[in-house]
Amino acid sequence: MLPKEIQLEVNKGAMLPLMEEFYTIQGEGSHTGRAAYFIRIGGCDVGCHWCDVKESWNAELHPPTSVDLIVENAAKYADTVVVTGGEPLSWDMTFLTKRLKEKNLKVHIETSGAFPLSGTWDWICLSPKKNKLPTQTVYDNAHELKVIIYNKHDFIFAEEQAELVNDNAILFLQPEWSKKEEMTPLIVDYVMNNPKWRVSLQTHKYLNIP
Repeated sequence: MLPKEIQLEVNKGAMLPLMEEFYTIQGEGSHTGRAAYFIRIGGCDVGCHWCDVKESWNAELHPPTSVDLIVENAAKYADTVVVTGGEPLSWDMTFLTKRLKEKNLKVHIETSGAFPLSGTWDWICLSPKKNKLPTQTVYDNAHELKVIIYNKHDFIFAEEQAELVNDNAILFLQPEWSKKEEMTPLIVDYVMNNPKWRVSLQTHKYLNIP
């Protein structure tokens, strides 16, 4: 149980359960290959069985950290910041994005969309999950839709999600890492037959970087 004064700061988004922060190369989606500072916020109840950061799920394991300190660290590195999780939209992102924008940083988010959109974003990557579908605000504002392909049924899910997202969103199919040998050839064939989609790969894992 957090002290009352800290809980109040967390509730308004002035402190967030910070899991980790690091400077690396964006490995997925539209901005693949670009340098970015990643801020990983703890806490997620979406519960994907193949999640590769399950240690992020329990927010209580990650200490509430001042947004001002997070922003101060981020501003030392790239001009682009990616907020990820966990599920960052389970917290109010207004305070964090305001502070990042005050530093003239480009602010991106990676989200399942399972909670209403908060904060001001230059780029929203929506990666929807079957067990907790996105809210309408995220569908309406997403810049890219990135669907993870774990099995053949996920192609059906991808098409369902493409119908719901706004018309300007760039559409990506990405193999789940543990199934990449099996799913990547299927994705390649699917994209060639359905060219509205693009292939996304977790290139940072091939490069062996965070």
